[in-house]
Amino acid sequence: MKVVTWNINGIRTFTGGIKKTLDSLDADIICVQETKVTRDWLDERSAIVDGYNSYFGYSRGRSGYSGVATYCKDSATPFAAEEGLTGLLTNHEGSVGCYGDHTEFPSKELQLLDSEGRATLTVINVYCPRADPEKPERKHFKLQFYKLLQCRAEAILNDGSHVIVLGDVNTSHQAIDHCDPSDTDDFGENPGRKWLNGFLYRGKQEENRIEEEPAEESEGTSTDHIHVGKFVDTFRYFHPTRTSAFTCWSTLTGARQTNYGTRIDYIFADCQLAKEHFVAADIMPEVEGSDHCPVWGQLSCPLLPSSKPPPLCTCYLPEFAGKQQKLSRFLVKVDQKSVQSEQRDILPGSQEEEERRENLNPFRAGHTSGKKRVLTSDSVIPKGKKTKTVKASSKPQGSLLSFFKPKHANGAPPSEAPVRQCESTHDLDEITSSQNSPKAPAVKENVSSVTGRKPEDSERVLDGSSQVCSSSATTVADKEMRTKQATQQTNVGHSNAKKGESSVFWKSLLHGPPPPPSCKVHGEPCVLRTVKKEGPNMGKQFFVCARPQGHASNPEARCNFFAWVDKGK
Repeated sequence: MKVVTWNINGIRTFTGGIKKTLDSLDADIICVQETKVTRDWLDERSAIVDGYNSYFGYSRGRSGYSGVATYCKDSATPFAAEEGLTGLLTNHEGSVGCYGDHTEFPSKELQLLDSEGRATLTVINVYCPRADPEKPERKHFKLQFYKLLQCRAEAILNDGSHVIVLGDVNTSHQAIDHCDPSDTDDFGENPGRKWLNGFLYRGKQEENRIEEEPAEESEGTSTDHIHVGKFVDTFRYFHPTRTSAFTCWSTLTGARQTNYGTRIDYIFADCQLAKEHFVAADIMPEVEGSDHCPVWGQLSCPLLPSSKPPPLCTCYLPEFAGKQQKLSRFLVKVDQKSVQSEQRDILPGSQEEEERRENLNPFRAGHTSGKKRVLTSDSVIPKGKKTKTVKASSKPQGSLLSFFKPKHANGAPPSEAPVRQCESTHDLDEITSSQNSPKAPAVKENVSSVTGRKPEDSERVLDGSSQVCSSSATTVADKEMRTKQATQQTNVGHSNAKKGESSVFWKSLLHGPPPPPSCKVHGEPCVLRTVKKEGPNMGKQFFVCARPQGHASNPEARCNFFAWVDKGK
């Protein structure tokens, strides 16, 4: 049997599909932490995975926070499963039991410890709290959670069962499990590490080292000093001296590139199980997708699956079992196939083509838009309702393109001036062309009386005027083209000038980020950061080396360059 634990930092990490990710881990039981899914946000894609049965623990106080989940292959279906460590969240027969002595915990505290969805039990899958240094109450909450976890695990063990505790414990145990233990004040005095010292079996080498140390003769300390835990860190059981074996890195500083992290994800097993059945355990730093990496353990014991999942399994939830009534059940059920067939009968292809023609060119359609549509005999007008009469408009309905065409002013455009000048000459041409008619003499007299010239002179004038009109029209057209080109050039010049002025204005008004300085060690441009921690410097910006965080002895890691941003620049 193979078990895997992984803090996934949100179940949406499975971008390629949950089943694909679970299959790639190749394990019988996969425990994930920090799912950030509450009960109301659990969807079928995350809960129902083909070939697996799943069990979720949810945060009841905050949305998108904490949460754990356990996926078991169908060949490893558990006989019992339970949410939480206290038993207060269990109301079904398929519980694990063995809750231990809770007399030291107030009832309100027990409810609070199980309110963040930090544990499920098939194996004990936990996501232990983080102790925020700015919040002392969270430090107490973390220690109380550790105490409750140990109480439950030892109670199950004392009942005669083997126990596996795995997950994100949020504490690096020894100095070898930390990238830079010297940078941490009082590393060995951390309360979380003290708890791990009491929870885990020390081993013969560490026991011999402790015996060689001088013991202080004081009451109450000797029993704590020689206390031996009941569980084994399986990774250190197989790799007691391996260094730089980390499972968590800071993504903000790119510390994974330099392997500058901590080992806070574990697989603990009771001593007998670890010695007799565990054959291997290791970390998987090559698996990306989170700020943590998976940890796996291999057991030699055979699997004995249950015939059906326990009641906590997500397959029994109403929305996934098909028992929950949905809003659509209260509405009229419509058969989509019948609706589609009715639509096909009502709208034949010829009518759809006709409508398409009307939309493309309404003026060429069979029915003019100006006429009122006549109701057919098949259509029914409801009684008691007045129908509005539509007045037929004399003007045809315009197309959409007409709204985008430029409209002329009330006055005639400039190009009409030479045309109007030539209209009189065309009238005179008509007069001269009528000379061939029987009434030509009268017309000639009229022309001579109007112009004060003889008919022969008027004919010369008319010929000259037609030439003048044609030449004047061409000169006016040339002038218009020149004026248009001049105005376009001036407009382009004005627009460029405006753009330049606006860019200068906005640059002077809005100062962009200052140019980054270069760090003194690597000579590379620094990166801009902002202080987000509450305090007097919150919101201030500063420059640091752009390289990933790492140990001071690593030349490829970030140097100690630091500079505040000068707001005056």
